[in-house]
Amino acid sequence: MTTQPVLNATVRDRGGKGAARQARRDGLVPGVIYGGKQPATMISFNAREFNLIHSRTADFLSTVLEVKVGDDSIRVLARDVQLHPVTDMPLHVDLLRLSGDQEVRVDVAVHFLNEATCPGVKKGGVLNVVRHEIEMICAPDAIPQSITVDLAKAEIGDSIHISAVELPKGVRPAITDRDFTIATIAAPAVLADEDAAAESGDEA
Repeated sequence: MTTQPVLNATVRDRGGKGAARQARRDGLVPGVIYGGKQPATMISFNAREFNLIHSRTADFLSTVLEVKVGDDSIRVLARDVQLHPVTDMPLHVDLLRLSGDQEVRVDVAVHFLNEATCPGVKKGGVLNVVRHEIEMICAPDAIPQSITVDLAKAEIGDSIHISAVELPKGVRPAITDRDFTIATIAAPAVLADEDAAAESGDEA
């Protein structure tokens, strides 16, 4: 089981933009923990510690974190991290408190296997990624690091839909009203132009 990143936090006495600006001047990253049918808790993180974990944690917004506030340990999921428009340094973080086996919605990255040996790609086709991420619903402990799509048998003209992907147990897509497309193997431009020219000649 993957170890959860741990962040130490302190409670903030005041909210508002002025207090948040002062926290940042003091070398802190202000934030709020909400949800779990409990009052929101305003907190601050040491900026250096938070930046280190934020920068080194892949898929930060879909990673369960452990926040220690005094003697309390709170499991959370980051819902939003506001970044400075120039430096990309975190300015504020919103954290969802996790309780019990509640399900959450998370965007999970899509990874493709066997692209280099994909029959359609070897024939000159191009992998056209429709969705780089897929919104999933699952329990916090079941959040997958990625969704894997195998291209070992994909040919030119094929579309890979969500129904063709084996999802981890307890994980389901948030979109349920259609079998949406994740990627396609598009024909190379030259072949597409030749087909178009052929069709034009047939019509003539």
